[in-house]
Amino acid sequence: QVQLVESGGGLVQPGGSLRLSCTASGDLLRISAMAWYRQAPGKQRELVAYVDHLGVTKYQDFAKGRFTISGDNARQTVYLQMNSLQPRDTAVYFCYFNSGIGGSWGQGMQVTVSS
Repeated sequence: QVQLVESGGGLVQPGGSLRLSCTASGDLLRISAMAWYRQAPGKQRELVAYVDHLGVTKYQDFAKGRFTISGDNARQTVYLQMNSLQPRDTAVYFCYFNSGIGGSWGQGMQVTVSS
């Protein structure tokens, strides 16, 4: 059974930074892509960024220039460095792995940007 464990969320002031991490336990076989999503209260879950097994990345417009996604396939870990955080970034953040066993989600962790 695969389990994704997230860490790094919490409360940060506007303009601050956080680094999210997500590590998968168990054998995911071949990882094709890793991603971060987020869901704000009353809104649908949305993609933040993803990185594929070749290291190709894609960001939503709100993340460009502020967030950086990186992945370590060997360690089955994905990171999201978030800088210049704003209150609009407040949400529950989820990691997602796409692999030979299908899609796997983390449990989600709260990121709150507030003074």
